[in-house]
Amino acid sequence: MQLAHEKKGNVVIVKPLEKRMDAVIAADFREEMEAFIKEGQTLFILDMSEIDFVDSSGLGAIMACLRMLGGKGDLMIAGARENVTSLIKLTRMDRVFQLFANCDEALAGFPAEDR
Repeated sequence: MQLAHEKKGNVVIVKPLEKRMDAVIAADFREEMEAFIKEGQTLFILDMSEIDFVDSSGLGAIMACLRMLGGKGDLMIAGARENVTSLIKLTRMDRVFQLFANCDEALAGFPAEDR
């Protein structure tokens, strides 16, 4: 799995470079995110602008990352395309994750003292 990342202040912006977040890459995504969390990172923006398709394994991997944070951080979703946003809303995951149009808006969604 190809995953780009950059750090802006205390926030890590993670961008999967794949077109699909499915069973084939979900485990790799979860492992790479776990490595960031073990390094002490707690604030994340998941830039989903390249993702065309997400299945239940992909959603499960994203949820697993949030659980790994154990309430000591946050993961926001940015740039999700309409079909991905629809799935997130259909599964009511929009009650768990904040959705933003782009990474700049998501970054502004963190309290200033956390950024």
